[in-house]
Amino acid sequence: MERLLENKVCLVTGAAKGIGRTIAERYAKDGAFVYANDLKEGEMDEWAKELSERENTTVVPLYFNICDFDAVVKAVMRIKKEQGRIDVLANNAGIVTYEPLLLIDFDKLRKMFEVNVIAMIHLIQMVSKVMKRQKSGSIINMASIVGLKGAKGQLSYSATKGAVISTTLSASKELAEYNIRVNAVAPGMVATERFKNEIEGRFEERLQSVGMGRFADPEEIADVYSFFASDRSKYVTGQVLGVEGSFAI
Repeated sequence: MERLLENKVCLVTGAAKGIGRTIAERYAKDGAFVYANDLKEGEMDEWAKELSERENTTVVPLYFNICDFDAVVKAVMRIKKEQGRIDVLANNAGIVTYEPLLLIDFDKLRKMFEVNVIAMIHLIQMVSKVMKRQKSGSIINMASIVGLKGAKGQLSYSATKGAVISTTLSASKELAEYNIRVNAVAPGMVATERFKNEIEGRFEERLQSVGMGRFADPEEIADVYSFFASDRSKYVTGQVLGVEGSFAI
């Protein structure tokens, strides 16, 4: 039986841990040829080897800083040379801060825009050039429910994710004529290790804001990434799908 992403070539950023790692694992399980990106050299080597063997596919660690434009160009050119195409770009890499308006650190704010927005736009630009030639492709961006609704104490992060959403909408209109789809996933609170550490001591308080009474599993975010990467969403573009369990911010 053919798997959902059989033989699709996918690039996943921020894949060493958390949601990004889960997306890469889901893509591999669905039969994709996965290039898994992150920063720290060697960090994903053993995991990628084990995942490749377990899922009977190929997962290739790709170490580069997404803010390094030259490194991004080299990575995209490498994938194009090795595979002849790029079918899916899963933009996941990002950083987050929790700061009230009156205490915003503007150096951190600039850095967050550099990673969450500018680097993402550059990746979209470079990968869409490949996709344009092949007249197909799917780009999935990591937004957040706070980019749609805002959140107290998260003005900076919310601003970057609002920019991710507007980028998604505009890019979808520019790229539709080339059969390139651009969508975004907007999670609420997801039970990653980083998130659990951030809310230590406030677990019950945060849980009360979720209508479904639990946090999302990373696998539930990966499910949506898989749908957007697959041909089951071949007529879906310019959409921002909330995965937030009725989250009352």
